[in-house]
Amino acid sequence: MDQTSQTQRQALKVSGLSILVNTLLTAAKLLAGLLAHSGAMISDAVHSASDVFSTLIVMVGVKLSGKDSDREHPYGHERMECVAAILLSGILLATGLLIGYEGVQDILGEREKLEMPGLLAAAAAGVSIAAKELLFRYVRRQARKLDSPALMAEAWHHRSDALSSIGALAGILGARAGFPVLDPLASVVICVFIAKAAFDIFRDAVNKMVDHSCDEETESAIRLCAVEQAEVARIDLLRTREFGSRIYIEMEIAVDGELSLRQAHEVAERVHDEIEHKFPKVKHIMIHVNPA
Repeated sequence: MDQTSQTQRQALKVSGLSILVNTLLTAAKLLAGLLAHSGAMISDAVHSASDVFSTLIVMVGVKLSGKDSDREHPYGHERMECVAAILLSGILLATGLLIGYEGVQDILGEREKLEMPGLLAAAAAGVSIAAKELLFRYVRRQARKLDSPALMAEAWHHRSDALSSIGALAGILGARAGFPVLDPLASVVICVFIAKAAFDIFRDAVNKMVDHSCDEETESAIRLCAVEQAEVARIDLLRTREFGSRIYIEMEIAVDGELSLRQAHEVAERVHDEIEHKFPKVKHIMIHVNPA
């Protein structure tokens, strides 16, 4: 199994775990909200249900991005994962704005106040916070390991759910303590954090969609790797671009002009192979040889 297939398989495994946890949490929150008469917990259950839909988008994006190149898509389908991340950022932003809107309505007194919630709802919120924070950390670690923008977007969606549960818990405890205004205030603050996460996810995905270059540290390492190879006198040109989670490179190297065509080709091949070996994210390298 090649690296792309292994990465895709691991990403789908992570997403499958997310769906399982979110399904269980949705059922538990909904049951607790109904039994404890907590509107905040019922809303939080709906938020968890939206995570299941979001994760399905991630799985579709990851699956499509792993398809082999074809005649219509000679450079592959890696950008489909960025498309999934952009869709998720939109869902995340909409979720945050909805939470903030409901909080403002409560502050302005435009919504009816629900009866005092029971402790079961508070316990469900506590379990949700712990579970979603652990899931966020696990998915974020896997997203960084696999360099998956869609998984990173999914991770932040889990964090938004944890923040939503914190708001629900604050509201439940505040209502029981005689301070119901804590619930809408927490919702407005949570809205800001979720909107910031959505913007960061959108910006990262768009950068990878428009052929953004690699960071300076990566480009410097690529230059060093090339110039260290025997017979390479200097690097005349280096261009990099991120294509989804992969990297494309265009490079011009200078070698002794007295070398034969075959010898110059062997130098270029050596540079090509060494860069692909040291930088697994590199999918394609085009190397042009100039006489030194």
